[in-house]
This record gives sequence, C-alpha cells and structure tokens, in this order.
Amino acid sequence: MIKTEKVLHLNSSKGRKVRVVREHYVREQVPCGSSLCQAGCHNDGKVLSSDVTHYVVPDGGVVRDFLEILEFRELQGIVFTQTANQHTRGRRHYKRLRALLKDPRHDCVLFANEFQQNCYCPRDKGESQEKWHTRCVYNAAVWYFNHLAGLRPVVMLAEDRDVISEFNALNSGVYVISTQEYLASFWPELQAAQELYNSIAQTLQERESEGMEKVYAEHLPAEVLEAGIKSGRYIQGILNVNKHRAQHEAFVRYEGSTNKNSELNSDVLLNGVKHRNRAVHGDMVVVELLPRNEWKGRTTALTEGQGEERTMEDTQSQPMPTGRVVGILQRNWRDYVASFPPLEEVQSQSRNSQKILLIPWDYRIPKIRISTQQAEALQDCRVIVRLDSWESTSMYPNGHCVRVLGKSGELETEIQTILLENCIHVSTFSEAQLREMPVNTEENPWQMDSSEVSSRRDLRNTHLVFSIDPKGCEDVDDTLSVRTLPGGKRLELGVHIADVTHFVKEGSLTDLEARSRATTYYLADRRYDMLPAVLSADLCSLLGGVDRYALSVLWELDADSLDACKVWYGRTLIRSSYQLHYELAQSLLNGEEVEVPELSQLKGSQRDQKLAELLQALETLTRVARHLRAQRDKGGALQLEGVEVRAQLDEDKNITALVPKQPLEVHETVAECMIYANHWVARKIQESFPHQALLRHHPPPKQEYFNHLIDSAKARGFSIDTRSNRALADSLEWAMDPQDPLVNRLLRMMATQAMSNALYFSTGACPEEQYYHYGLALDRYTHFTSPIRRYADVVVHRLLMAAIQLEKEGSFNKALAGDRELEELAQQINNKNRAAQHAQKQSTELFQCLYFRDKDPHTDERCVADAVIYAVRANGFLIFVPQYGLKGAVYLKDRDGQVVSISGDGKCEWHAGTLQRYPDKISTRTSTGIHTFYLFDHVTVRISVKPSGCHADTLCLDLISSKPHRAMQPESQPAGSGRSELVQEVVRWAEEASLQAEEKKGRKSKLSREERQFRQSKTPNLYVILQEISELALLDLSACQITNTEAQMCTTSS
Repeated sequence: MIKTEKVLHLNSSKGRKVRVVREHYVREQVPCGSSLCQAGCHNDGKVLSSDVTHYVVPDGGVVRDFLEILEFRELQGIVFTQTANQHTRGRRHYKRLRALLKDPRHDCVLFANEFQQNCYCPRDKGESQEKWHTRCVYNAAVWYFNHLAGLRPVVMLAEDRDVISEFNALNSGVYVISTQEYLASFWPELQAAQELYNSIAQTLQERESEGMEKVYAEHLPAEVLEAGIKSGRYIQGILNVNKHRAQHEAFVRYEGSTNKNSELNSDVLLNGVKHRNRAVHGDMVVVELLPRNEWKGRTTALTEGQGEERTMEDTQSQPMPTGRVVGILQRNWRDYVASFPPLEEVQSQSRNSQKILLIPWDYRIPKIRISTQQAEALQDCRVIVRLDSWESTSMYPNGHCVRVLGKSGELETEIQTILLENCIHVSTFSEAQLREMPVNTEENPWQMDSSEVSSRRDLRNTHLVFSIDPKGCEDVDDTLSVRTLPGGKRLELGVHIADVTHFVKEGSLTDLEARSRATTYYLADRRYDMLPAVLSADLCSLLGGVDRYALSVLWELDADSLDACKVWYGRTLIRSSYQLHYELAQSLLNGEEVEVPELSQLKGSQRDQKLAELLQALETLTRVARHLRAQRDKGGALQLEGVEVRAQLDEDKNITALVPKQPLEVHETVAECMIYANHWVARKIQESFPHQALLRHHPPPKQEYFNHLIDSAKARGFSIDTRSNRALADSLEWAMDPQDPLVNRLLRMMATQAMSNALYFSTGACPEEQYYHYGLALDRYTHFTSPIRRYADVVVHRLLMAAIQLEKEGSFNKALAGDRELEELAQQINNKNRAAQHAQKQSTELFQCLYFRDKDPHTDERCVADAVIYAVRANGFLIFVPQYGLKGAVYLKDRDGQVVSISGDGKCEWHAGTLQRYPDKISTRTSTGIHTFYLFDHVTVRISVKPSGCHADTLCLDLISSKPHRAMQPESQPAGSGRSELVQEVVRWAEEASLQAEEKKGRKSKLSREERQFRQSKTPNLYVILQEISELALLDLSACQITNTEAQMCTTSS
C-alpha cells in the first residue's frame, strides 16, 4: 500500500475557496470484478460474465445523464468506475445506481479505480475537475484492457466530442465513442434504447436554452432549513396533494419535532400551486407557516371534474394552519404514466421547438414538459415519463419520455399503468432463478430427502390435517389440525404453515427477488406471484393427499377452559387429508348433505366414519376459535365489517358481473387460528431476540380522526366512545339499527377510515410500549402464516428457526440481520404492501368501470341501484352502493346553479333554487318545495361511466329518486346477524343471472384457462383480505391519506 495525497478545492460555508489536502492510499491488489481475470484478483460477489464481446466503461457525464440507457439488461459487461460514480445527480440518482450495481440480473460491477496503484491519476495543476475525471476513467479503461491481457476490447463512452477525438486513437483495444454511436453500432436492434437516448439528449439541449425569468421563489440553503427545523420555525413532512382538488389543496402532515405552535395539530394546508414552490406529491418538504390572517380552510364542496380551477371560497371549513414550501429535503420522483394532450393543443404548443406538456395519469402530478417530435403519432398512447428538473424559471417540471406503454383504454395498458403508478415492477422469473428451483415433473418427480425426513417431526399418520381455503386456491399456505389427547383432559390445536425457507435459501437469487417484490400482487383478473410457480402452486403448497414440509405450532389446550398449557414449535412432515373450501366447510358445520371430494370413492360405514371424524374436527375447531375470539373481544378487538366484491370474468376475460360475497363463520374460525399462531410466534421471536425481531404493530389512531364517526353516529342517536379500542368496540356493538343493518356497517367503515396504518417494525427500533396491536388487541403480533405470498413471513420463519436452535443448542449457525438492516427491510415491505393494496383497489375500480362501460344507464336495470348516504358536503353528499361495493359523490347542484327538486313520487328534477347544509343533513329549496336528505337515508342512483383519455375512467352516480331502490324488509333480518338483506338480494341476483346464462348456452359453464389460472387472484385467502376492497373504496384519501387494511379485517387477519 502506498500513501499519496489528494488535493481538493472546496467551498466553505461562507463561500470562500478552501484547499484541502487529504491522505490517499493506493494499492496494487484491487478486485477487477471480471470472470476473465488473469491476475488472480479476489473477486467476491458479483462478477462480469465472460460471454460478452467487449466491456463498456462509461465516463462521468454518461453516468450522470444516461444512466437509464445503461439500465437496459441487454447491455452487458459494464464497468462503473469509482470516479464516474461521483457524477450522480443527488440521492435519488445515487440510489438507482447502487440498486443497479446490486441487482444480480444486470451484468455490471463497480471498479475502485482511485485505489488501484496503476489507475490513480493525480490532478495536474490548472486542470479542470471534469477533464481530470475523464482522464481517470480513460486510464482505468486502459488498465482494464491490459489487466485482462487483451482478451476483450474495452469501449469507453463519452459525450464530449473533444474527449472522443483526444483519446480514441491513443491505445489499440480501447475505443472512445459516444453513447449514440455505441447504440447504433453495437445494438441497432435495440430501438427502445435509441429512442430513449434521443429523448434525453433533446431534453438536455432544451434545458440549456431555458428562460431566466423567475416564476417561483428560490429554495433556501440546506443549512438554513436544518437550523429552522431545529428551532421550530419550519416544519418538515411529506407533501400530500388532494387528488380531488389537485390545483388548490395539498397538505403536509406534521410529524412532531420542536414546533411550539399550539394550534398546529397534524396537517398544514398549502393553498394553490404557488405555495408548493415546485414540490411534487411525495416529496419531503420544509414548510413555513403563513401569518394567521392568511390561513385558509379545507374545501367542503364536492368537486365535479378533477383539477377544476374555481376556488370555492364560500365552501371552506374553519381556517387551519396554512403555509408555503421554502425548501425540499428529498425529491421522491418516480416513473409517471402520462398522455399527450388533444391534437389541437399539441399543434399550438409545438411552435416552441416541439416542447409538449404531457398530462400525467395521476391527478396529483403537474403537467410535465418534454421535447419530442412524435406527439401526433402517440396521440392515443400512454407513455412513461421521468422528471429531470424543475427550475425556478419554469412553470412546469422538465422531463423526458422513457418508452411507450400502449394504447389508452386497452386492458393490458391500463393494468400496466396501475402497476407502474404504484412502483410495482414484476417480470418473469429469470433462468438463473429458475435453475435454483427443485424439479418436479412426471418424468422426474420431486422426492423428500431422507435426512430431512429424519430431522422433522412426522405428523402424517398421527394427525388429521386439513385446509380451508377459497375455491380453486392453489397456494395453500396453511393447514389445521385438532384432536383430543389421550386421557381426554387436553386438546391439541395445530397450525401448519408451508416451509418456504427450506426451498428458498437466504441470499439466493430467488430470495433476493422475493425480497424485492415483498408480496404477491393480487389484481381483479390476475396475480403476480412472489415465488416461482413450482413453489407457490406446487412444492410449497400444502395440497391434499401429498407429503409436504411444514413449520408447525402445536398447542396443548385444557379441554374445558381451552387455555394454553403447552406450546411446541418446529419443522414437521404433514399430509393434508382434506382440501376444503369455505362453503363446503360451512355446509358441513350446518349439517347439510354435501359431497366431500376426498370421500367420494368410499362407501358405507367407512365413509360415515371418516366424515364423522372430519365433522368432529371442524366442530371442535369452531369451539376453540369462538373462545379465542371471545378472549380478544375482552381486550378490545375491533370488528369492522364490509362487503367483498369479486369481478366475475368470462372466457375472454370480459367482466360479466360484480358478485358480492357473504362472510361465513368458518372465515373467522380460520382467521382466529391464524391470529393465534401469529401472536405466539411473535412472543417467541421477541423473547429470543429482543432487538432483532420483525413484528407488526397497529398504533392507536388520533382522536380527532374519529370526529366524522362520532358526529354521524350522533345523528342516528348513538354515542361512540373512542377512548380505547375496548370502548370503541363496545360502542359499535351497541350502535345497531334494527330497521337498517347497513347503519352499523357504515359506522364500522367510518371507524376504519380513522385508523392508522398497521406496520412492520424491528423491535430494536421501537420501544416495547409501542408493540401493541390496537385492532387485534394483542401485545405482540407478527406475520407467520403466509410465507408463499408475503416476504415478512419468510423473515419470521428464519427468526423462529433461529430461536428454536438457540433454545436447543444455546447458539445458532448464521448471524441475524442487524437492527438497522431489519428496520430498512421492514420499511421496504411496508411500502410494497401499501402499493399492493392501492393497486388491488385501482384494478377493482378499473373492472367496475369495464362492467358498466357497455351498458346503457337509461335502459339497463343493472345500472340502477340502492345507495346509502354516509357523508354530507356543501353541494351534495357521498353515498355507498352495497350492491357493487362502490362509493362516490352525488351532486345536488349543477354548474348552472340549478339544484335537485323532488316530486311527489320521489323522482328528481333540476330547478332553480338553493342548498342549505347542516352537520347531519342537506336541504334543497326550489319553487316546488323543500326536501331534506339525512345521513343514512336510502336513495336510488343511476350508475354510468365518465370516460377520460388521460386519466382513469370514473363512475358517475346520478340521483334519480329520493326513495330506496328496493323496499327494505327488516323483519326478515335475523337478530344480531349483521348481514344486509341487500347483500342477499345481490347474491340471489348473481346466481339467477348465472343460471340463466347456463340455460342459454344449454350446457354447464366451464372455467376458461385464464379463470383456472387466476381463480385465486379473484378470491385470495379471505382471512387475509376479507372485505378489503369495498372498505378501501370508502376511504376519502383527500381527507385522510392513511388507510389501514389490517384494521379493516381485524376479525379476519392482519
């Protein structure tokens, strides 16, 4: 190792030039990262493939401006030098480069050229930094060629023509060319990369000619922002733009720190785009409060049409803290889907050097200026755009087009739009990942390893194991068992989970891919698995009648009190005897005569005996689950109900119906067993690893978020106590209207809206008093029961096995992830789960629009439905349509100032008049009289589709009658059942429609290949996502950006 000096010229905090001399050590042995190495370098980890014709070394300018080109997987053998990596544009750009280097699917490495003795170049006197860095990169390219003994030529990429002419002819075997020439010469068939290069190059050229007149104020320096945050003068938080009023309202959620303003509760309003000062939705911003006399209030009126420009000053709530952005701490830009404006706008805009303002799919994102000459050709297409900059002299941000997504309105284009807008990037599993998978074919069937069998507890001949899942479920994560132990004084309850970690080794390519995806993504018509199909649908799936590896939790329960006396954790061998679906299991419990497929070949007493054993197990399991639920109820567990709606598809994947599903008791039976297992595993890993366990908590919601629930219940004569989860659960239990069960359901949905997110966390990053799960009323909780589709469960499985080994041997083989690493993983999984929930909701909304798109709303009776008012606004109200699980706005005042008038038979007409809003009602006054709409009133609405070329289509709900669509029959509602008569009617309607379709065809309907493949995605495990879609549909994200899927299904999962 040789010591040298590195001279840097830096700027001080006062703007003065400072000369800094640092010690710099160089050595001869630095890993080159190539599999062709002839010098025996210690190349640990990722190495470049030898199956390339040349190596590529980009200079700093190419890394800075054209990193997206280098992200194409077709480009292989890329060597990023340490010098070039210093040219990244901020943290976001640096993270992308780091992710690229870590990704095993990309053939690229980092070469530490500045520490290699023969590569390091001292800076010459008077030499510019840019020229010095270019010389360093070229020197590294020459060294690389010589180090590999000329086995492969090296191509250095540079954009500066002077650099190319200076260095290109200096050394044979090392070529210096531009990125454009490289793509044209080496990759002529890679049209997407060449188009992207042209787009970026044109954007860079246009940026140099930007005007200098300031439109926005300059952001304050970082040190001023930091000092202001510490002193409490400024507030930092994430910018959330109201998608319903994107031009006017945005909020910054105040997250604490040292601000001493007693009136600052949680949100700061940013009124208008000027006060956002170039911040984009999702950015981490710094806000300064405006004087109190400039504070504004939230808009309380419904907004007809997104991005409307009217200010609606007369419909504002009480003034709230209002501020302006003075700085941006972190840009959280991503890829955006956008569309070109109408042709006439394109022609008027293109006078200025083909600069076009694209309209993003997400209303919350401002228009993006790009430079292109394909605007007319791509009129009906959706494109992917990336932001480059937003200068203070520009009204809009600058960006460039990455690639064309497809034609607007086509199903695949819309699905890909949803995935990209939620930062979900899933592709087919690579060959390298699939090579890690075990083989299971007819010619070469998979067999259990004898040593593995001997190391596990064998339950195949001692336990009646069975699964209960949706019809057609392929990825069976969990099975159950229950039996009476000898002596009759104790029961044994078993939860057996697929042993994914046996097949997915930590650090493998499959593990890295699963970690990146974090979850299986369920959409309305398909799913994207976290694991390859050979595992998710075969070897890890606990299918009936086959031997499988499992990770089990077995409890010994007192036969009378059902209290846990003993618990055992460990790896097992199981064979599921029955693969039941929910409806079949419930029918058996109800005493109905149904056929169990596994018993269809048996006859007489043998069949009766087997059926009796299964029924006894189901009844015992139900009794245990009721006890477990009662215990959680005592602690304050919440039960928030809703309607799950499934999109029913035909053979061509056209939507034929929106089918609601009625919850069954067996759903809760399975859910309680899973919650019980998750709780006990959480206890085990937290006790074994107090600072390195992955748990899941649900913080108590803020009391002010319950205001809507409390006020709405009060209007119906109910009192809601929100001081604790127990008080809330009891209040909701008593808030029952015997005339209308939907009232209680809506109140529970309002409680859902008030909930905070349930999140994964590392126990080392959170105090123990914050471990509590508010919705489930448990002191510790985690996810253990679904490792096939959740990566968090895979992590928990590894922690549990380490805890078992620690208990047995006093130590464990492999070091666990540190607290910081585990907390970063928890945050990544939280983000992916949130994205999966949003994508699932948006895909359901897409198919809801597809369902109504081809129907005439004036003649098709399916477009007319009963609805319930659940919130009142200044110019209308919000409704819930239980038949389809929809929520939306109904306007009582149109753009011309006319209001709804009600005739004697309840029908609606438009007349001149006025509106008067009250907390629990809204009245219309016209020449025909006064009519008042109250909270929880039933009305009749007409459903139609409002198309949008640039955004997602939306449903339009028009009021056609002030009376219910179908007369309610409360006397037919069983007491305390909590099931809506409307749901039963819709189920009957769907069944009748299905029977009519079958009769019309004259044969039984058959499942298409797509339906068989995606059956599970349409009905995923109900104890995990039961009632999720319809309850998420009620959330008003403009008023409350947080959602809590787990709170929605407190009775069924977390």
